[in-house]
Amino acid sequence: MLRFAFANLLSRPGRTVLSTLGLTIAVAGMVGLFAIAGGLDDMLEEGLGEVPGVVVQQPGAPIPLFSSLPADWGAEMADIDGVHVVNLEVWARVNLLDGKTIFSPPRLLVGFDIPNRLRLWKPVYPPLIENGRFLDESDIGRRHVVISRQISEDLGKQVGDSVDVNGHAMSIIGIYHSGKLIVDMSMITDAGVVREMSRIEPNTVNCFYLEPDEGVTAAQLKERVQAHFAGREPTAWRPSDIAKSLTIPPNSFGELLTNIGNLLVTDAATSESSDEGETPALTTNEKESAPALEVHSVAEYGDRFAEMSADLDLILGLLTGLGMLIAVFSILNTMLMSVTERTIEFGILRANGWSHGDIVQLITSESAIIGLAGGVLGGVLGWIGTQIVNTVWADRAHLYAGPMLLTFSLLFSIMVGMLGGLYPAIRAARLSPMQAIRRG
Repeated sequence: MLRFAFANLLSRPGRTVLSTLGLTIAVAGMVGLFAIAGGLDDMLEEGLGEVPGVVVQQPGAPIPLFSSLPADWGAEMADIDGVHVVNLEVWARVNLLDGKTIFSPPRLLVGFDIPNRLRLWKPVYPPLIENGRFLDESDIGRRHVVISRQISEDLGKQVGDSVDVNGHAMSIIGIYHSGKLIVDMSMITDAGVVREMSRIEPNTVNCFYLEPDEGVTAAQLKERVQAHFAGREPTAWRPSDIAKSLTIPPNSFGELLTNIGNLLVTDAATSESSDEGETPALTTNEKESAPALEVHSVAEYGDRFAEMSADLDLILGLLTGLGMLIAVFSILNTMLMSVTERTIEFGILRANGWSHGDIVQLITSESAIIGLAGGVLGGVLGWIGTQIVNTVWADRAHLYAGPMLLTFSLLFSIMVGMLGGLYPAIRAARLSPMQAIRRG
C-alpha cells in the first residue's frame, strides 16, 4: 500500500512538492514560535535550577529590582534556625553604559554584602570567573565591578579597563561567563557602592538571599522565615514604585509609570488618600492577613515565568494554528484534485476487489506521507533557525527546540496531513466501480 501511495505522489511531483513545502513552512514556523517559550523555560531551569537558597523580598514585587525591605531584618533572619548565610542584595537598573542608553538586553547593577557572599557554600558567580577575579573584602566601598563576557564584548572592555555606569566610573576586576542570558545580564559590585551610585537609602535593601544549613530544604527555610515575621505590618509593593526603583527623572517615563500605577491600585480609599498625597493605611484585618514579606525558593521564580510562558504558549498556539489551517487546506486541495483525476483508477481498483476501506487507506497514506515529509523538513529547518538565532544574537535571545517539541511537531504534521486527505478519501470511497468509471 505504501509503495503504491509513493508511486502516486511521485507521478504528480509539482503538486506534491508544493503541498509538502506549505506544510514544511508551517511546521518550521511552529517550531520557531514554541522555541521562544521553550528557551525561556530552559534558560530559567539552567540558570536558577541549581541555586539551593530562598529569596526574601517585598510582598507583591514582581522581581527584587522593585522590592524594598528594612536592612535590619537581615540580623533577625541570621538567627532563624536552619539559616547558614544571609546575604543582602541591592539592585539598580543600568540605564547608561559608557554614555550609551541601555534598553535591550537589560543590564542590572547588583550589589552584595561581600563578606557574607564569600561564606556561601554554593555561590553562583565565583566558579564562572574566566578572567581576573571575583569580589573580596578589599573591594568594599570601592567602585570595582565584575561583568559578564557578553557585556565585556559589547563594550570592548577587558579586566583593568574603566567603564562608565550610570555616569559613574568603575574599574573592571573580573569577567565571568555562564552562557545563560538571565545570569549574564548582571554587573556585580559592593552593595554600598550601588547605594551610593543610585541614591538608595542605607537602611533598605532590595532583597535577602538565604542559604540553608545542611539538611534543611528551601521549603523548610521558607516556612521558618514566614513564621518568624508573621504579624509584622507589611509594606506592600505598588505599581507606582517602579518609577522610584528605576530612578528615572521626573516629567518623563517615570511619571507615566507612576500615573499608571496609581490607576491600577485605585479604589475608594485609595482615591481619597491619593488626593491628599498619602498612602492608604491598612485595616487591622488586612495587617493580620497580609504577609510582611514574600519568601521564594529560586526555583519558584522559574515557576512564575512558567506561568507567563503558559500564556505565551496560548498565543503562539493560535498563531501556529493559522499556519496549520492553511497547510490543511493546501493538502485538501491537492488530494481533491488528485482524487478527481484518478476517478477511473479508483473504479478499476474497486472492480478488482478493493474495498471502501482500501481506498480510504490509500489516499490517507498519501496525505500522511506528505505530512511526514513536511514534518521532518519543517522540524529540521526550525531547529536550524533556532541555532542561527542563538549564535547571531546570543546576548539577546535564547531559543530552545528540544526533542519533545520536535517529536510533537512531526506527529502533529502527520496528523494534519491525514486530516487534509480524509475528506477526499471518503468521497472517493463512496463511488461504486461503475460510477467511478462513468465520471472518469
